[in-house]
Parts: sequence; C-alpha cells; structure tokens
Amino acid sequence: MSITAEEIATQPECWERASGIIPEVASALPATGEKVAVVGCGTSWFMAQSYAVLRERAGLGVTDAFAASEFPYGRDYDRIVAITRSGTTTEVLDLLRTVRGTVRTTAVIGDPATPIVDLVDDLVVLDFADEKSVVQTRFATSVLALLRTHLGEDITPAVADARRAIAEELSPSLLGAEQFSFLGTGWAYGIALEAGLKMREAAGAWTEAYPAMEYRHGPISITGPNRIAWVFGDLPEGLDGDVARTGGTLEASGTDPLADLIRVQRLAVAIAEAQGLNPDTPRNLTRSVVLS
Repeated sequence: MSITAEEIATQPECWERASGIIPEVASALPATGEKVAVVGCGTSWFMAQSYAVLRERAGLGVTDAFAASEFPYGRDYDRIVAITRSGTTTEVLDLLRTVRGTVRTTAVIGDPATPIVDLVDDLVVLDFADEKSVVQTRFATSVLALLRTHLGEDITPAVADARRAIAEELSPSLLGAEQFSFLGTGWAYGIALEAGLKMREAAGAWTEAYPAMEYRHGPISITGPNRIAWVFGDLPEGLDGDVARTGGTLEASGTDPLADLIRVQRLAVAIAEAQGLNPDTPRNLTRSVVLS
C-alpha cells in the first residue's frame, strides 16, 4: 500500500482528534464577530473557501478566502488565518511578514518546527495529521474538521460517513472513466475544487470543477458516455435528468461532502496505480512550494 493510501485511511481518527482539541485551541481561532481572511495555497486554499462559507452561514462574521499570492492588502481585517501543512510555503510566509504587527494572525499547521511559528500571533498545530506524502489528504480534511467543530458543528455523522467511504468498493465505472466534472454548492464547492485537484495531482486525470448551478451554463457540454458528473452534497433539482440526457454518469452519494472527498482521494490513488504511476511521487510536484 502506498503512503498516500495509508494516510487516507487514517482520516476518521484524525478528524476525531482535531475535534477533540477545540478546548485547547479555541482562543487561537476567530472569535464571533471578527472580520476574517483565510489564506492558503492549493489544497489549503480550497479548505479556506469551504470554511469561509460555513462561518458566514453560521452568522459569525464576514469571512473571505484568498490564495496567499492574491491577498488584497488594502482591505481591513481583524484576523488572518493561514492554513499551511508545511509552514514553509513562500507565498504564505511572504504574506505573514508583510502584515506582521498590523493585524492578528493565526496559523494552522502540521509541522511546528518551521519558520511560520515566529511570524504569527497564534498557532494551532495538527502534527498528528501531518503527512509524509506530497499530495495532501488527511491534514487538509482534519483542518476543516477542526474548523467545523469550532463553528459549533457536530462532526460525528461526517466521521461515520468517512469510515464508510474508506471501506466501500470503488465502482468499476469510476475507475474506467475518462473525465470527471466535480460540482458543489455552498461550502461543498471548495470540496469540488479540491477533488479536481486531487485527481490531477495523483493520477494526472482530466478533471474540472464548478459550482453545481453553473454546470448547466456551458460545462455540461463536456459530459457524455464514460464521463462522470460528481456532485458533493445536495443535488440541484433536475440535474440528474440533465446529466442522463448527455449519456454521462451522475455520481451523488448524498453523504457529508468532506467524507465523500475520501472516495475521490481513494479513486485518485487507484487510477494512478492502474496507470503504473506512483501516487507518492506525483509528477512535477514537491511537498511544499519554496520559491527562490
């Protein structure tokens, strides 16, 4: 079994641990009413997008999500939350150095022995969810499990869904598909973006991701036989019929979107291995992007 596959399988336990440390780290996370910007790169940025939607939906304050390289420095925030597994990503460190002393900052990290610890006011360490793999899986999902719990959610159902997602067999129609369109509404759109990235990273697969209601405004044209439209969370009314008319296959489990992401992670590993690729060493990628 690949390292990536082993780490994927540990996610239910990691989510429970992340949820359990809330009493210890709550003061480091955004308080009710704070205007918050959440930043990251790649997978971390997509988790930031999901969290931003969830926090605003909970009525806890304005929350924006940005790729670290695209942060709008002219805006006024009460706190910046940086999500970074490695703590070494150049764009995140540059941002934190730039805003240091002007706004309160929090970093959610996997490795505390990194430069970021000296650049932030508050630190949340999920070292139990850190990874050896290049491709992020359990760290990112554990961050979102932590943040969802801090928002007042009970993630017990999500953990149960995650265990089922790990145990079930992957459908041959998914393993043999030539193209995937990942779709989601609300916070599940961030999960759809991450699903597309995971398949591209680990398996070099042809994937796209869209807000579910935007899919019919053009992207549906790519769907057809042996191609998958995968919906995270709620299925928009009538979308099943629209996909059926293309000859494509609709995948919509109705389970917690974060747990459904595990199925995509497993699928990416399986497709990579079927093609003779090693998911632990994806093409053109390193564990952290450190720019010279």
